[in-house]
Amino acid sequence: MHGPPLTGLLLTALCAGVGALCLLRMRAVAAEERRGAAGDAVMGLGMAAMALPPGLPGPAAWTAGAFAAVFGAAFVRAVLPLRTAGHHLHHAIGALAMVYMAVAMGAADHGGHGAAAGLPAVTAGLLAYFVLYVLYGGLRPVAAGAAAGFGGSGFGGGFGGWAARPELAGACRVCMGAGMVAMLLAL
Repeated sequence: MHGPPLTGLLLTALCAGVGALCLLRMRAVAAEERRGAAGDAVMGLGMAAMALPPGLPGPAAWTAGAFAAVFGAAFVRAVLPLRTAGHHLHHAIGALAMVYMAVAMGAADHGGHGAAAGLPAVTAGLLAYFVLYVLYGGLRPVAAGAAAGFGGSGFGGGFGGWAARPELAGACRVCMGAGMVAMLLAL
């Protein structure tokens, strides 16, 4: 990711934390939700690795191809169940955005720094999608909490009590969407 090093470090910390939370969610949720939590974990940890600022130990120039391959496979994995479950569309768009950013950043590294990476129309389209996703996803918990009256803490029950909460998945996706906006802006 091209941009200020502090932004890259903060984005790396956010995405690594979200990825770790999604790994915990995988252990706490039922089998049908595990696939979504696994996709979120891969996305969060991949975003953390991609957001590392240049000059720090992390992805080298050759890793753009590796990122593109991993997220290409994640895209295919998300597209296959679209016929039966439309909620995988967001995972497919996120994986495709990661492939796009990996290819764009790899091309920018070969072409020299300072130039904008990627195609402006594609970047703008992805940026619009993720901004709208974050705004919509951020408003849903507020509306649901107001309707429910925020009754009780809901954090009882040990590990499975908080890690299996459905709003945790939404919060993780909103955080990753915000991270995706930051990465696209820095592209």
